[in-house]
Amino acid sequence: MLGGCQGSTGPASVAPDGYEWASRFPYLTVRDQVAAHVLLANELSIDRWAGVVGGSMGGMHALEWAITHPERVERLAVLSSPPVNTADQIALNSVQLEAIRIDPRFQGGEFYDLSDGEGPHRGLALARRMALLNYRSPIELNQRFQRSWQSGVSPLGSGGRFAVESYLDFHGNKFTRRFDANSYITLVEAMNSHDVGRGRGGVEEALKSVTATTLVLGIDSDRLFPVDGQQRIARSIPNTLDGNEAVVLTSDFGHDGFLIETEAVGAHLRRLLDA
Repeated sequence: MLGGCQGSTGPASVAPDGYEWASRFPYLTVRDQVAAHVLLANELSIDRWAGVVGGSMGGMHALEWAITHPERVERLAVLSSPPVNTADQIALNSVQLEAIRIDPRFQGGEFYDLSDGEGPHRGLALARRMALLNYRSPIELNQRFQRSWQSGVSPLGSGGRFAVESYLDFHGNKFTRRFDANSYITLVEAMNSHDVGRGRGGVEEALKSVTATTLVLGIDSDRLFPVDGQQRIARSIPNTLDGNEAVVLTSDFGHDGFLIETEAVGAHLRRLLDA
């Protein structure tokens, strides 16, 4: 993914002047990222995809592929993804980005030359913890952790911690070992740009241009991208598998359900690929 930190060019990549792009890396939209996909497909001489499948941010890319190049997409699957990033979603993202930016070691994005090699890991870990709360549902967290303690030390004034706190810390700290803070900002801002209707006469008008046979799938407990967004997509695309209705899976896992409920999601993807 253009702007990322695991293969494609991103802020941590070295610019022609021999220094990391860092804060100089340009602002990207989801459409810019799909334009990069298109250039790659052209280079590989792939004229038409049998299927373009994406979940979450990948679903944003999949929608853009099908809208901007309908003749090149035979089948489309949009999993747990919205037609636009709403004000609520942008607000949730904004506090994550601020957590990174207020870390003293962020230094306006120019942290790659710090002598100890440590960037804004505390801010990035906090942003990841915030995001994780949106990926999982209250049902799952409550059932999994309840009010259990992480150790034998009480969290009620005795210095102990609740188990759910340690769970968030573990995933936040683990994330900092494999991700770049500037890339996190770049990708979240790209997600904020997502609006398939921008400059196209609105969401419904844009989605009418999709010619691919389409599967739209959501998770009933998803609080990041609720199912009303998937229903809006399904009702506007002309050729969906389920009569202009999104498939809604029941899961306690929230947004991450599309990654965890593999058997159910796989069954619907097989329907699409057999169509």
